[in-house]
Amino acid sequence: MKQFIALVALFATTNVHAYAQQPVLGSILTSYYNLKDALVNSDAKASAAASGELLKAINTIDMSAIPAKDHMAFMSLKDKLAFDSRHISESTDIHHQREHFTSLSANMASLAKQAHLSQQPIYEDYCPMKKAYWLSSDAAIKNPYFGSSMPTCGKISATLKP
Repeated sequence: MKQFIALVALFATTNVHAYAQQPVLGSILTSYYNLKDALVNSDAKASAAASGELLKAINTIDMSAIPAKDHMAFMSLKDKLAFDSRHISESTDIHHQREHFTSLSANMASLAKQAHLSQQPIYEDYCPMKKAYWLSSDAAIKNPYFGSSMPTCGKISATLKP
């Protein structure tokens, strides 16, 4: 009986721990947020470095660890995400980086709507001046398309729940 109770306790602890862990695709979202923050700060060098980390996260996902639904969504967008990440990482022109960030964000939003990326809400923000979206972990608007020239331009268009 003691072994049974110990086994049940171990199983319960293991499941709680597994649920609390970051989703497999969460590293992509974290790297994307770092890129977005660098663009908010209008730091082309930091944007390139953060995008390099994003590209690395995209290319090193353990495909065998992704649930089937998330796997299909990720595979349909992986090449597009990698393409824009690579371009941003290879550029030091903030305007060029922001152009690729537009399509990167559209594809990240598509992934976030189809796959489990976070235990926290994901805010899909919209910039009416750029007519483009981006994702954020914070409800406060920090515009990556205009940086310090228009930092609060935009609004939350959707909140994606975990």
